[in-house]
Amino acid sequence: MKPPTIPVAKPWMGQPEADAASRAILSGWVTQGPEVAAFEREFAAAVEAPYACAVSNCTTALHLALLAAGVGPGDEVITASHSFIATANAIRHCGAVPVFVDIERDTYNLDPRALAAAVSPRTRAVLAVHQIGLPCDLRAIVDFARPRGLPVIEDAACAIGSEIRRDGRWQKIGAPYGDVACFSFHPRKLVSTGDGGMLTTANPEWDRKFRLWRQHGMSVPDTVRHGSAQVVFEDYVEVGFNYRLTDVQAAMGREQLKRLPAMIERRRTQAARYRQLLSSVAGLGLPAEPDWARANWQSYCVRLPNGASQRAVMQAMLDRGISTRRGVMCSHREPAYATAPWRAGGSLVESERAQDGAIILPLYHDMTDADQERVAAALREALA
Repeated sequence: MKPPTIPVAKPWMGQPEADAASRAILSGWVTQGPEVAAFEREFAAAVEAPYACAVSNCTTALHLALLAAGVGPGDEVITASHSFIATANAIRHCGAVPVFVDIERDTYNLDPRALAAAVSPRTRAVLAVHQIGLPCDLRAIVDFARPRGLPVIEDAACAIGSEIRRDGRWQKIGAPYGDVACFSFHPRKLVSTGDGGMLTTANPEWDRKFRLWRQHGMSVPDTVRHGSAQVVFEDYVEVGFNYRLTDVQAAMGREQLKRLPAMIERRRTQAARYRQLLSSVAGLGLPAEPDWARANWQSYCVRLPNGASQRAVMQAMLDRGISTRRGVMCSHREPAYATAPWRAGGSLVESERAQDGAIILPLYHDMTDADQERVAAALREALA
């Protein structure tokens, strides 16, 4: 009998999430409301951030963060091309131009040494990505940006629960380091609400703007209006967006947040297990954490030996019932950016090598030791 296919990712959900969604549905309040407010408070506490604002997804979070930073038409934002296309698209949604810089070979993250060559008189912000859950070098990036008056926005879509050592202690990604961090709750992430996003910041004015803009620029939230004993007429003081999270999603997110410590502990065990199983494969590059970072291990990305065909290896593994994904995409190589404005702040050779020569192996909470052994064996056979 053919064994079941091992997926590349799978959310860890169960009866608590189903009960939470049911609670919101039966309450009669299913759009943004009390569950969203509670989720925001609990998320802020989990990452030690003064403010957290829930939105419909991470792309909308990035859009609002860039707007708060003052990014507009004709401006430039320095970022990595080696990221999901939403990173670059959020810049384009502001009418601004992405300026792509290369990544570090070992971390797959934006190389701080490449920033200086990318700066121009039109540079407005730096959008740094914590790729596949491994924190980027925030200290170097912030030290570069702050003296130049450039806000630092963190694309932390993959990095909930990841940590960085700062001032001698471990601090969660999302605590104030840059100016704002943007998270995703897509099913590929550790914490999932089906879809959804969150912005965290220490800036109360930015948080006020996020809350205004996510709900059409409405001066009085509907939660206040519906709870008032007096008739309240709202105004629409700015052109805003419909970027709200629903209470059904937030109720699920609150349960997912309770699972996060166990998720991270499990992922770290699984990452160590992969290293044990794959360390003897000749030429295979395994991921590693700098001594100042702790990944949440959202994904386990390996670099194939020189000369190995990425597509052939992935197909051979799929034929053996193992799902994989190619290395993280490069936005500048996509058809959408053949005509969209962008420029490079130098060579993007490491970004392209990572896309072409790396694959992401299955990793999820319920994955067993036997599953990991199947993956490792399939990879060995595919490379042979």
